[in-house]
Amino acid sequence: MRKLKNSELDRLSVDEFKDSKKTPIIIILDNIRSLNNIGSVFRTSDAFLIEKIYLCGITAKPPHKDIHKTALGSTETVNWEYVEDTLELIKKLKQEGVKIASIEQAEQATMLDKFAPETNTTYALVFGNEVKGVQQTVVSESDLVLEIPQYGTKHSLNISVSCGVVVWDVFSKMKK
Repeated sequence: MRKLKNSELDRLSVDEFKDSKKTPIIIILDNIRSLNNIGSVFRTSDAFLIEKIYLCGITAKPPHKDIHKTALGSTETVNWEYVEDTLELIKKLKQEGVKIASIEQAEQATMLDKFAPETNTTYALVFGNEVKGVQQTVVSESDLVLEIPQYGTKHSLNISVSCGVVVWDVFSKMKK
């Protein structure tokens, strides 16, 4: 078995990416502190043709060298927008028919492995602050809460890891 070279991977050009049909997933970053986490979310979003990223609250926005370091150019491909107030944003998206799913540990959360996305539905996945998580007001306004099952001693995963896990799971279920 031989590793493939980048030139053999048959990836989309920037223009092809922008013109392609997107996965009906929106990512909302609610007060993310780490610029590396933000860049990693951009890269994950590029990999799975995510519709849009919303950067909210204290979440930094491109261009920034520390975001660029992990995003590796995906800030130029993935559609993004800064919105100061996360709660106002999710209320607006709900009016547009988008289902809001906070990624959090909460009462009555749906475990990710049990989640079945509805067909012909766009989901906004809300990822929260590295210390405090998703704001309670946002969790309360969400249509559902998804929780990543964990079996070890730690209480949480890094936000960029959580994003990768959740986006891959929801993406793969939508593609079936």
